[in-house]
Amino acid sequence: MNIIVCLKQVPDTETQIKIAPGGKSIVTDDIKWVMNPYDEFGVEEGLRLKEKFGGEVTVVGLGPKRVTETIRTALAMGADKGILISDDGLEGSDSLATAKALAAAIKDLEYDVIFTGQRGVDDDMGVVGANLAEFLNIPQLSVIEKVEMADDGKSVKAHRPIEGGTLVIESSLPVLITAQKGLNEPRYASLPGIMKAKKKPLEEKSLADLGLDPGEFGQAARKLKILELTPPPAREAGKIIAGETVREKAAELARLLHDEAKVI
Repeated sequence: MNIIVCLKQVPDTETQIKIAPGGKSIVTDDIKWVMNPYDEFGVEEGLRLKEKFGGEVTVVGLGPKRVTETIRTALAMGADKGILISDDGLEGSDSLATAKALAAAIKDLEYDVIFTGQRGVDDDMGVVGANLAEFLNIPQLSVIEKVEMADDGKSVKAHRPIEGGTLVIESSLPVLITAQKGLNEPRYASLPGIMKAKKKPLEEKSLADLGLDPGEFGQAARKLKILELTPPPAREAGKIIAGETVREKAAELARLLHDEAKVI
């Protein structure tokens, strides 16, 4: 079984985000970049399918040269080879253009399952997976927390959480699955895995290599444009409830919630 996992490199969730001058992007200096957490679930699930059915796991990333580090992380976890789509013309591309470039890199590969994260933790758009499936003309199963591959490797049942229950969807292969938290527990890369990753094949492709028109990518080609980024409002200082007894504190809290916060 051949599995493809699409990766995105995002700022570490503990990074202090600052808005860049101009108000339309963030300051990228001194940011620690990591694999999108939802993509980690996709890598792990791909590796588990490989361990059960055999085959290969190929990871595909898009972005500047530094994305190589994230691809190498997936290779160290156990993936077999990587592809980096890197081109100056991709800078500022939106989700639609990103999916178009991914589809161009994937369409001629052999694959049974494609995994993506259900969303990126940076912009929270959550649409690359659906767009990619549309470009490749294959079914997509989104926000999946459990994958049950048939023993013959020709179909899959996927569990999607819904309010009050679970939706079980069955699909033939090939299929694209977007991974949700709870799908699995991603493994850590071992030291031998890290050493082996340095020798695994990693191919780099440009827009020209993929036969794509640079005019369809980049900031100018965005269908969805960012007008302004603003930080959330600063939180007001907390208040300590005064009182000698629990009863007095409870009464004072009720008064503040009624008179000042006006929530009761």
